[in-house]
Amino acid sequence: MSLFKARDWWSTILGEKEEFDQGCLCVADVDNSGSGQDKIIVGSYMGYLRIFNPHPVKPGDGVQPEDLLLEVQLREPILQVEVGKFVSGTEGLHLAVLHCRKLCVYAVSGTLGNVEHGNQYQLKLMYEHNLQRTACNMTYGPFGGVKGRDLICIQSMDGMLMLFEQESYAFGRFLPGFLLPGPLTYSSRTDSFITVSSCRQVESYKYQVLAFATDADERQETEQQKLSSGKRLAVDWVLNIGEQALDICVVSFNQAVSSVFVLGERNFFCLKDNGQIRFMKKLDYSPSCFIPYCSVKEGTINTLVGNHSKMLNVYQDVTLKWATQLPHIPVSVKVANLQDLKGVIVTLSDNGHLQCSYLGTDPSLFQAPRVDSREINYEEFDAEMKELQKIIKEATKPEDILPKSEKHRDLIVTAEVSPDLDAESQAIDSEVKAEAVPSVTVKITIHSRVTAQKPNLTVCVQAPLAVTCDQFVFDDLEPDSSETVVLSAFLKGNCSPSELEGNCVVSYSTPTELNPEGILKVAQCNFRLPLRLICFPAQPSKAANHKLTIDTNKPPISFLTIFPDFVDPSEDDQANVLGFQFLTGSKTTLLASKTSQRYRIQSDQLEDLWLITKELMLRLEEHFKKQNCKDFACTFSGSIPLQEYFELIDRHFELRLNAEKFQELLSERAVQFRAIERRLLTRFKDKTPAPLQHLDTLLEGTFREVIALADAAEENQANMFQAFTKLKSATHLVIMLISLWQKLSTDQVAILEATFLPLAEDTQELGWEETVDAAISYLLRTCLSKSSKEQALTLSSQLCMPKDTSRLKKNITLFCDRLAKGGRLSLSTDSATQQTAVMPGLSENAAEEAEKP
Repeated sequence: MSLFKARDWWSTILGEKEEFDQGCLCVADVDNSGSGQDKIIVGSYMGYLRIFNPHPVKPGDGVQPEDLLLEVQLREPILQVEVGKFVSGTEGLHLAVLHCRKLCVYAVSGTLGNVEHGNQYQLKLMYEHNLQRTACNMTYGPFGGVKGRDLICIQSMDGMLMLFEQESYAFGRFLPGFLLPGPLTYSSRTDSFITVSSCRQVESYKYQVLAFATDADERQETEQQKLSSGKRLAVDWVLNIGEQALDICVVSFNQAVSSVFVLGERNFFCLKDNGQIRFMKKLDYSPSCFIPYCSVKEGTINTLVGNHSKMLNVYQDVTLKWATQLPHIPVSVKVANLQDLKGVIVTLSDNGHLQCSYLGTDPSLFQAPRVDSREINYEEFDAEMKELQKIIKEATKPEDILPKSEKHRDLIVTAEVSPDLDAESQAIDSEVKAEAVPSVTVKITIHSRVTAQKPNLTVCVQAPLAVTCDQFVFDDLEPDSSETVVLSAFLKGNCSPSELEGNCVVSYSTPTELNPEGILKVAQCNFRLPLRLICFPAQPSKAANHKLTIDTNKPPISFLTIFPDFVDPSEDDQANVLGFQFLTGSKTTLLASKTSQRYRIQSDQLEDLWLITKELMLRLEEHFKKQNCKDFACTFSGSIPLQEYFELIDRHFELRLNAEKFQELLSERAVQFRAIERRLLTRFKDKTPAPLQHLDTLLEGTFREVIALADAAEENQANMFQAFTKLKSATHLVIMLISLWQKLSTDQVAILEATFLPLAEDTQELGWEETVDAAISYLLRTCLSKSSKEQALTLSSQLCMPKDTSRLKKNITLFCDRLAKGGRLSLSTDSATQQTAVMPGLSENAAEEAEKP
């Protein structure tokens, strides 16, 4: 709380449950008494207009009945009140009251009373203007340099400036680029209107430019008529202040200096007439209103600024001279001359607290009570300090932010996948053309140890897999309570998925003493769907286009042991060879060598090798883990199938180019369709219809082309999704083969996956090719660079769709060659030590060709 308080000179509470805002307060000699004393005019959103003339007997007195000169209910909300020379034929002051759809100008006059109740005041309507648009605020002044009278400018909610020459409407102009109305004022020195647009710019418009610009009533005309009927409204100057403005005020205490003051949400600006900044002040509080009121020292201006902390600050330019405490948050502040007392500060709050105050200090009569002296127990204080330091140390450990184990979690979510397929398939709307599409049941259990508010469960599987229901909303969970849901997963799209993993995420809130609404938390778990969901046993095939051989350090295991769900125990010939047929139709064969420690996976499609290879490695690791064998390892010494991989990349990129072409053709046909529609509409609106000249036939033909192109684009989109799924499967396979070939660590495999699989979804704006190319280029210039010269090369900061895939394929080949020569993946910029080794299946000549730019 400030040591300095605003001294209450006179105050009152206006009405009951009435609302007030910035434009609802005005001080002026509205009754033209000639005494030099101002009256306080207040209008409310409830339609009440009040005029006060405070006469306290002593400072701090409340309102007396004779202080209220006039109180009238005008039935419509009062947005703003102003006093000026608004009536022609006289230079007397009149009161302008702005309503939502009306502008009224009144004369306030008083007659001498013959009894002790005092004078009687009356409000007489001089004229009114009904507005065609909803008003926001207004300003007034001698527009155009007129003498002895004031004109009024009203800003509407849709950005139109309506100008009134007293009893008559002059013209209206729309502000360019308008979105939301801002504060508005008039500068008589430059004869211009100044406002702050929704672009957070201070904009100045000359009155002469407004007068000669195209009339707002002609806004509906055609473009050709618009260009020939008047000048375009142009801004005089613009200043970007970077924040929304609360109020604008133009002051000129010295005729040689005129300043434009702008109060922003966090800053306070003073501008010259031409929009240049004289000074600005960064405020460390949230302001609510302001008013520049005088110039005490030559070249400086004093300003009152109110804020939401019930403070009123006095600034001389940017220097804080005084700070005073108010009993309310001011929404409007004025400086008035009342009862021979000059410089009274008049403030108004949004709930109707009207106060007249002056600045001063009150002596503090508070004396701190004497504290009883007592002996200090230093040992007890030391023990308490150690305990507090221990609590602080435990709380600031970064690893303690998350629970150390599942036992410490507030909420645990688990997913259990049924070992058997559903007896009756739950697959719905599946696009797979197989005779039967199986499904598998997933049981998800949520166990809460605390009160969990608004728990929501989301189940995610990667397309083309789908679940019968992916969103669940539960009631609040009590401590030590559980919820269980059951759903089924199945193959929905007509292509094999790249992953069989799924994810469960539960979001919930836990209430605390300080936050009863709760702190948002998340719990999640992963699950893996069975291979039987997407394929079934089939007859092995001897011939295949693509073959992979995985080496191990253990004797081969019979398929009867590791694939019991795919083999028939009665058939011994399946112990070393096994066939898989995917629901989409393709086949994959798995063979185990009888003499060596090798397994072969072969298929006609490269992407189909991935899931079978991964399943084989997972089941082998699980088998040897049960045997307590810790030294089991897999290696790969064959050639990386880069050429087959590049074919999948080219296919995916070709579909992306087709999508771009379809988008351009659709745009062209849509423009053509709209142009024909406009022509037809013009013909139909004509009073003397002219022949259609086959426009209807052209419209129908264009419509059919648009529909055909849309169908083709949709089909291409489906093909592109399938191509991207196949590309992801092949990419997973390449990553696995590189990791087995180079015996990469877990961190290096993570870098490899982040490089080749950066996107979960492929779009036209950000595609797989340009993203992977950028990631590989970064690795080639950092951890896989051959010299410091390569590290100095700068990468493009913008990702855009390439013209072809030649650069990407060259970088992938070079990437593999650098790994073959001993390069090691790392996020540091240090170059890896190079070793002499050759990548399997890549000759020295091919590697040298790939390194050439």
